[in-house]
Amino acid sequence: MKFLDFAKVYIRSGGGGGGCVSFRREKYLEYGGPDGGDGGKGGSVWAEAVDGLNTLIDFRYQQHFFARSGQPGMGRQRTGKDADDIVLRVPVGTEILDEDQETVIADLTELGQRVQLARGGNGGFGNLHFKSSTNQAPRRANPGQEGVERTIWLRLKLIADVGLLGLPNAGKSTFLAATSNARPKIADYPFTTLHPNLGVVGVDNVEFVVADIPGLIDGASEGRGLGDIFLGHVERCSVLLHLVDGTSETIAEDYQTIITEIEAYGDILGAKPRIVVLNKVDALDDEARAEALAELEEASGGTVMAMSGVAREGVPEVLRVLKDNIAADKLRQKPAEDEPEPWRP
Repeated sequence: MKFLDFAKVYIRSGGGGGGCVSFRREKYLEYGGPDGGDGGKGGSVWAEAVDGLNTLIDFRYQQHFFARSGQPGMGRQRTGKDADDIVLRVPVGTEILDEDQETVIADLTELGQRVQLARGGNGGFGNLHFKSSTNQAPRRANPGQEGVERTIWLRLKLIADVGLLGLPNAGKSTFLAATSNARPKIADYPFTTLHPNLGVVGVDNVEFVVADIPGLIDGASEGRGLGDIFLGHVERCSVLLHLVDGTSETIAEDYQTIITEIEAYGDILGAKPRIVVLNKVDALDDEARAEALAELEEASGGTVMAMSGVAREGVPEVLRVLKDNIAADKLRQKPAEDEPEPWRP
């Protein structure tokens, strides 16, 4: 399945059915009176966050969602049928923006959350509604209310607890593959990750979700490389894991590049807790490892952890630190593995 996190959608609610002008006319009934019914209500357009979706690819092939209009009223005091509503099924974490791509209409962050995007028009009154003692034979009826037509944008921001940051080939995908069942593409060239990946990580009988986004490079905020368009997927994370390649000759510069791009993106990411980890330490001897840690600690001004995703060295310690930075209500208990029943003849 292809990944799509931004889509343009055209929606229109249905108009209400018109009221009916009718009179009861039966044999031997001298004064039948008005009996025109009201029109039915037009269909509305809703958006609902559903389970089982992690991309907006469905909206690439269908961009128009038009609800039907209500049925007009009929004689014999019959009201027109209401039109069915249309529901846009979107992944959890979808933001709905107005046509200007800035005004947020709704943010669907919970499963089952619904929001009405365009309300269907009300049906018009039939002439039965206007009957009175002074107007016993009204010959007027209201037309149905028109529907609402608008253009909206859907922007997906994945729901994750931990976000991975780093330059291309810093080892983010390797870390995700080593700690979860996710299988992101891993290769020895930059930008092997072209779209975000999610993985469920377990440690100490609890689970949390980790998001891997494409690597950032110098000038990403200005559109270089893949740009910073994927940083929105880590906005909802509780903690950021910043991986720095320990085999690089410019460790301090690599660290500062990511910090600069985060600050250029906005205060949303800059204010989040960040764990700095020196990765690929299995490729360094003790002396080189100590020098790399000292250089990174001086650049970051804080504590730096050492880890190797390939050799699994230091990975449990990093996972426990990440777990401690996630609110307890967001952690999920790891399901116990069912023990196989003993064999019986």
